[in-house]
Amino acid sequence: MTEHFLEGKSLEWLLEAATDAMIIIDNAGRIIIANPAIGRLFGYPCQELIGLSMNILLPDRYRHTHGVQFTEYFSQPHSRAMGTGMELFGLRRDGSEFPIDTSLSPLDTGQLVMATIHDITRRKQAEDELRESEVRMRAMFDTAVDGIITINEHGLIEHFNRTAGQIFGYTEAEVTGKNVSLLMSAPDRLAHDSYLAQYLKTGEQNIIGTSREVEGVRHDGSTFHMELAVGETSLGERRIFTGTVRDISERKKTEEQRDLLLQELESANEELKNFAYVVSHDLKAPLRAISTLADWLSTDYADKLDDEGNEHMRLLTSRVRRMDGLIDGILQYSRVGRMKEVSIPVDLNQLVHEVIDLLAPPTNIAVSMDNALPTIMAEPTRIQQLFQNLLSNAIKYLDKPEGDIHVGCVQECEQWVFSVSDNGPGIKQQHFEKIFQLFQTLAPRDRVEGTGVGLALAKKIVEMYGGHIWLISTVGQGSTFFFTLPRTTAISK
Repeated sequence: MTEHFLEGKSLEWLLEAATDAMIIIDNAGRIIIANPAIGRLFGYPCQELIGLSMNILLPDRYRHTHGVQFTEYFSQPHSRAMGTGMELFGLRRDGSEFPIDTSLSPLDTGQLVMATIHDITRRKQAEDELRESEVRMRAMFDTAVDGIITINEHGLIEHFNRTAGQIFGYTEAEVTGKNVSLLMSAPDRLAHDSYLAQYLKTGEQNIIGTSREVEGVRHDGSTFHMELAVGETSLGERRIFTGTVRDISERKKTEEQRDLLLQELESANEELKNFAYVVSHDLKAPLRAISTLADWLSTDYADKLDDEGNEHMRLLTSRVRRMDGLIDGILQYSRVGRMKEVSIPVDLNQLVHEVIDLLAPPTNIAVSMDNALPTIMAEPTRIQQLFQNLLSNAIKYLDKPEGDIHVGCVQECEQWVFSVSDNGPGIKQQHFEKIFQLFQTLAPRDRVEGTGVGLALAKKIVEMYGGHIWLISTVGQGSTFFFTLPRTTAISK
């Protein structure tokens, strides 16, 4: 009797020290011993549970079934787990329920059983989240815009989403368990099998994580271009490969059309270059002859020409010069962005001074720089043409007794903003776009000589360097032309 008492006391001490929730129940289902952990789990003082039916810890809907199972258990006691693979809930003192699983172990007496109870709320939540994740992944898998195919390490298809079915013309059932190489044409099929075998053997990254173009084969035997990217995941000891497939047939057609257009464009550019040189030589030769003849006539017949005749000769000479300038302008315009040019450091302070000296403005027109200009990396001739066209345009159209032209530059974020301003006649806003078009002039050509190429050429040069050009103007007060160059072209200021 003393031994049983001591054994009981030892067991009670063990239960009190245990971190798991434990109770000992007799064959009538009454709680004999309850440890502190069971009290914390169910919200009862331990002593309050002693003598109560175990059913107090179960929701009503489980009590009858549990009673039957408990009776069966005592008829042939053995260690077993309850709640595994089925829904089993515990009932706290406050009436709240939570999922549990229970392990039963008979004691030596045969009339008592020890129950170990675990709160599996977190496990259940994790399982629910995993199921929800699987549902979401399956929904994403089925609704993805790309075809998604998963295969095992033997190359056999395990999943085949709806888009893949639309691309290849198969249902998932038709391809599941078959080798993925049936979706590829012969050369790519052999390459894929060898790639996969080599990867599994060596781990060499030849197909994993990279995207490549292969030829796909549809159910009807037709072939098409597709883009394939493969990734690897592990499920325990299993290796799963997921292929993302995109039908790029339309893209390949577009690329082929683009290549064809580029070839045609290159051919047209070559023809244009040849045409420009032919025009230059074939038109300039007679123009030089006309100009020379006009000079002879003006000299040899100076005493025979009246004022009207001299005016006609002047107009003839000026129009020949305009035609010559127009041909030069067209050639310059056609070369911008087409000829390969070498960029070197260009000191804009020096370049603008040279342009001003070259233009030699009349004494009544002052051209000045408001601040120091940067040194940029560019092709010098192009930048000279840019400033020369803007400054000559300002000089040419100035209508005030005292002309005032300013060149300036400011830094804004990642670009330089240059300006050329004048106090000339100004330009109406409706003409702001027109003046940058080829052969467009606002003043009559017989009053002010112009080819209509200068501003169009300036715009093309600016855009070639990634900038843009615009103006602001007030009629009667003057105009300011602005253009930008990215700061990446600048090396100092």
